[in-house]
Amino acid sequence: MKCVGLMSGTSLDGVDAALLDTDGEVITAFGPGVQLDYTAADRAVLQAAVDAGLRWRFEGEEPDVFGDAEAVLTRTHAEAVQAVCDVAGLSPSQLDLVGFHGQTVIHIPPTEGRSGKTRQIGDADALASALGCPVAYDFRTADVEAGGQGAPLAPAYHVALAAACGLERPLGVLNIGGVANITLIGSDGTLTAFDTGPGNGLIDAWMAEKAGVTMDAGGEASAKGRVLDAGLEELLSHPHFALEGPKSLDRWDFSLDPARNLTVEDGAATLAQFTARTVALGLGATSERPKRLIVCGGGRKNPDLMRRISIACGVQVHSAEAVGSRGDLIEAEAFAYLAARTRRGLPISWPGTTGVPQPLTGGTIVEP
Repeated sequence: MKCVGLMSGTSLDGVDAALLDTDGEVITAFGPGVQLDYTAADRAVLQAAVDAGLRWRFEGEEPDVFGDAEAVLTRTHAEAVQAVCDVAGLSPSQLDLVGFHGQTVIHIPPTEGRSGKTRQIGDADALASALGCPVAYDFRTADVEAGGQGAPLAPAYHVALAAACGLERPLGVLNIGGVANITLIGSDGTLTAFDTGPGNGLIDAWMAEKAGVTMDAGGEASAKGRVLDAGLEELLSHPHFALEGPKSLDRWDFSLDPARNLTVEDGAATLAQFTARTVALGLGATSERPKRLIVCGGGRKNPDLMRRISIACGVQVHSAEAVGSRGDLIEAEAFAYLAARTRRGLPISWPGTTGVPQPLTGGTIVEP
């Protein structure tokens, strides 16, 4: 199948889209990929939806702003698919399937005695009509309803990608987006996955608040700063780190308060060290330690963060590009792959990745 996967992450920077030829098991070809940045106006609408979702927390009627955000998502995601198809010499109607993640506005992990809840907004019917091809969407709900975390879902793809790149096991694949999550592929192929902690989310929020920029570009601020040990320990006291995996997080589960009175540089350094330490904590809880970590997501572009992770974990850390992959597009590729698995009724989550009782398929497909 020719499948385009779409991803709009918690950083709200834009849409990633990538074409794969796959049967949901083997990747036979990597097609083109694009990144479409949101305009300031589009990002403001999406941020308003996220803010409303955090206030809503599944109580009462859904916020009206979700509809405004879904209109933005339909338009921008259709543009991203069209851009990929233009490069590939296809029309969207020639695609077998589009994998549409939507935009997470709130994610509440399950706790003892309480099931989780997750909401990804996005109008799959409107997108299918705009493109003239089938759209797979709502990949997380079935997992959550079965008692799983609903995240991470990329591990299924990480296995196929590692095979396509000829990577040796045991192997760790670390995705650093707003939240960081890790996939551990054991020597025997056993999958373990969980959210380790914050990725870029806290650092981005810090830089926006203190410096009026969207990120710590190149890790320049954190590289100049000093870590506040007391603030770091306060951050590490979050109950997430005492839980065994599988476990998941929302980007907004952590506060900037422990760094609030620091300089821009010292706050960035403390928060970057927090991300690195939480990755190390995650690795320390695994039964088979990988020899190296392959890093995808925006965090791999932060040399200071990569250095801190390597030191904290005591393992080799490589960007996805170093092993022949496309670090900016892996999550989009993953949803192309998951769409194909949804079409074939194959599992997309397992007990070791989200905590579901048994391997579980997921997603819903709408026709144009």
